[in-house]
Amino acid sequence: MARVVFAPLLSEFIDTFGIGEATAGLLVTLVWVGSAAPRLPIGWLLTKVDRHYVVLAAGVVLTLAASFATVAPGIDVLMLAAVGMGLASGVYFIAGNTLVSELFPERVGRVMGIHGTASQLAAVVAAPFVTVALGLSVRAVAGWRAVFAAIAVAAAVVTVALFVTARGADLPEAGAEDRDLFGAARTEWRTILTGVLILGVAGFVWQGVFNFYELYMLDKGLSPAVARNALTVVFGAGVPAFAISGRLADRLPHVPYLLAVLGAFVACLFALVSVSGLVPLLVVSTVLGYVIHSLFPAMDTYLLDTLPDATRGSAYAVYSASMMIVQAAGSSVVGTLRSAGFAYDAVFGAAAAGLVVLLAGLVAAQRASWLPE
Repeated sequence: MARVVFAPLLSEFIDTFGIGEATAGLLVTLVWVGSAAPRLPIGWLLTKVDRHYVVLAAGVVLTLAASFATVAPGIDVLMLAAVGMGLASGVYFIAGNTLVSELFPERVGRVMGIHGTASQLAAVVAAPFVTVALGLSVRAVAGWRAVFAAIAVAAAVVTVALFVTARGADLPEAGAEDRDLFGAARTEWRTILTGVLILGVAGFVWQGVFNFYELYMLDKGLSPAVARNALTVVFGAGVPAFAISGRLADRLPHVPYLLAVLGAFVACLFALVSVSGLVPLLVVSTVLGYVIHSLFPAMDTYLLDTLPDATRGSAYAVYSASMMIVQAAGSSVVGTLRSAGFAYDAVFGAAAAGLVVLLAGLVAAQRASWLPE
């Protein structure tokens, strides 16, 4: 929720603070920069500290950052809060994904699918939750501020619940030998690079698409209410995608499956810029949401199932930090291009064409056995 809730609120921020699309894009980019920034340091920290302690720290950071966003008087303060909320997500996913995979080593794909589904449910309710919050009038906290207040309260409650649960849990020791962050990066560099090329570049494009999805749907002629909740359709389709793709990732060869999903994402982008009208746009949004969210558990399964115990946490942190840095600027680039006068269809069509070039190179590399399985 902390990472995606800014997308359906962009039009509110534009109206409240009088900012343009370039600044709005920068605001969203800062969330993802914040999510990228701690991943390498957290990878090093995980060589010293148990994973569940880091997860608890992420909950504390999210509670404080969301509280800060609730009382933000201007866009500059909101940007600082956005960095903090992104920071919490980055800290969590490095420790949380690794911990989940080590709790269930015999069915990594299935549990990563379940884990991702839980996360995706939060993304699904983001736009409807924003719609409800904006429609209510609360004396103390009104409008978009109520959204961040609710996130702060929820984060505090869940953090306390996790602390109580972890005290009585039998936690794994699979990462006990993972004590050399940079050594792990040198050993597993091909696996890390494969993940960054696939999800980093695809994520760069996806950042630009989904964070401007409401504004894009308005540009396509949909009403404001439908445009805002079109993002719900995209995220809703991702709920079954996580569960199904996680199971498929356990059963299919990892790299061919990843490349097939990437190819389907490219096809969806070309379809998105080619159609108009309510029904066609909702159909394409549904397929697009299913396909892109299938890529995430497939990639996590590939990495966490391929990397050995002695390097898993550190190598995954290096991958995750690198991948997030690549994709974080997607929203800012789209916002800048829009402010320069380029149409959404032209921007997203060019991005799809760039992914075609990437896919062709990856297919050639896979056939040459350069990509590790």
